[in-house]
Amino acid sequence: MNLSDLSGKEFIEVLASGAPVPGGGGAAAYVGAVGMALGNMVGSLTLGKKKFADVEADIIKIKGMADDLQKHLLQLVDKDARVFEPLSKAYKLPADTEEEKAVKAEIMEEALKNACTVPLEIMEKCGEALELVKEFAQKGSTLAISDAGCAAACLGAAIQSAGLNVFINTNLMVDREWAEDKNAKAEAMLEKYMFLSDHIFCEVRARF
Repeated sequence: MNLSDLSGKEFIEVLASGAPVPGGGGAAAYVGAVGMALGNMVGSLTLGKKKFADVEADIIKIKGMADDLQKHLLQLVDKDARVFEPLSKAYKLPADTEEEKAVKAEIMEEALKNACTVPLEIMEKCGEALELVKEFAQKGSTLAISDAGCAAACLGAAIQSAGLNVFINTNLMVDREWAEDKNAKAEAMLEKYMFLSDHIFCEVRARF
């Protein structure tokens, strides 16, 4: 069974256990999906309201994109687990002889690189989700504006969490050029999207 198919209660219980997955990356994707769903709810509560008839076509379009991102982020919960498991096994490989050390180092490097790819994708998709939340906050029902702020907060937390999962893996890599390239991409997304998350949250907060 995929982790994304678990109930919320089951997911939390497995997350709290000693199981190798889900971990921080999977949790980040899950929280990102929750954040996108909250933004999407603002759209759902806006559709069909006469007061917002002039933006209904926009909301329908944004909601379609939000639907896709919700699904994608839940898929990333499972994808993160798939790429982390080989790394978890690599840590346990023997390294008593020089030959074993060399084999372990090679396997570890490849596993670390693969483990970086999904958190970077989570960051990217949560950033796209924030762009949609910004529109939901601007065009959506004022009765649900707090939910847009909550969505932005969740997505910001998910981006930060995914970023840490990039950095912990790149920190252990031998290929520093590859590692620094991924660090730069993660840092750029943190700078861009944390600003956007805070901006949306503060704009929502200022309306009360």
